Amino acid sequence: MLSELQGIEVVGQAEDALEARALAEKLKPDVAILDLRMPGGSGVDVLHDIKKRTPRAKVIMLTAYPHPDSRKRCLEGGADYFLDKSTEFSKVEAVLSECRSALGPGRPEPA
Repeated sequence: MLSELQGIEVVGQAEDALEARALAEKLKPDVAILDLRMPGGSGVDVLHDIKKRTPRAKVIMLTAYPHPDSRKRCLEGGADYFLDKSTEFSKVEAVLSECRSALGPGRPEPA
């Protein structure tokens, strides 16, 4: 679905936390979209790895578990956005556009 958005270039997609870490280390994306709960690990742990290796990267947490404690933990851990899949999914396109603006003109926005 993301690849259908104008100006978005999807550079990788992971099946689990281990693969997400490896891809993030290899690709150093401008933007990463993570789920809170991932097979083989936590999206929060992947978030920390991404922010440690690529502090400039924007991280969007997109989850079906939007509990206040989870939101707080993610935002304190460096997440730039925390969206509830069930009620805020429609905001993803606007958030990606915001990220593109923040990263500068003339660059496609990897996700």
